[in-house]
Amino acid sequence: MSAVTELPESFTPVEATGRRRKPLRSRAYKWFRVCALVLVVLLLLAPLAWMVLASFKTNVDIYDAAKSLIFTPTFENYANVLARNNYFVFIFNSFWVAFASTLLSLLLGVPAAYAMSRFSMQRSALVVLMARIIPGVSLLVPWYYVFSNLRMVGGFSVLILSHMFVALPLIVYIMMSYFDSLPLELEESAQVDGLSPIGAFRLITLPLSVPGIMTAGILSFIFSWNNFMFALVLSGSSTKTLPVAIFDFVSYASIDWGGLMAAATVVTIPIMVIALFTQKYVVSGLTAGATKG
Repeated sequence: MSAVTELPESFTPVEATGRRRKPLRSRAYKWFRVCALVLVVLLLLAPLAWMVLASFKTNVDIYDAAKSLIFTPTFENYANVLARNNYFVFIFNSFWVAFASTLLSLLLGVPAAYAMSRFSMQRSALVVLMARIIPGVSLLVPWYYVFSNLRMVGGFSVLILSHMFVALPLIVYIMMSYFDSLPLELEESAQVDGLSPIGAFRLITLPLSVPGIMTAGILSFIFSWNNFMFALVLSGSSTKTLPVAIFDFVSYASIDWGGLMAAATVVTIPIMVIALFTQKYVVSGLTAGATKG
């Protein structure tokens, strides 16, 4: 007779145990991911929420912790920002400088990036990289000396040129990676059909590069809109941009926190709207240039 070993009732095969534990691990990971995501979102949105709430408070309510969430809203801060301080002029100045610097940087940077990508201009690309990594603040003193001697300080042209110094290398490097991802065979086929190299670039490559151009233009516009240091040193009273105008609420003896938060909200909302409606172009442009071939 052969002895049959009986297994205990609590015995479970390894595979069955693995099948039971796997859903538990996946659910725990999902909960951890959700909690981490919520925590990150709260950390990012909490300062913005506090800024918006403080813009509807008086300075007395801002310092009162009991009125953090429950308070009587007031629009006096926005009236002070938009009506009395003539912030619509500063909004136009910021928009004009950002738009002009972005447009000129795209007109110069896209053809330059195409030439560096297609003709392997490594030294030129290195020069652009050096311009990209140089801190802009280190050039403010030489810029101010040169532009003041040329009587350009205080005008829009000097602001646009200074913003192009940072926007142009950014656009060139984004577009270089994007052009590298486009197959060269498309341009060669167009030239076989009778197009010139410039015609192939204008009719074939450029339309395919619209997502990359949108990405570079949006990032350049956001940088120019938020720039503070260049405008603080090089702008005048009639060309002052929004980030510099916000600084007017900070005085030697006190700070108008209500007006400061209202002005900061006015600065932030346009960029948030632009980022909200153009995020798919930014993501598609950056990911399309991340692979080659």
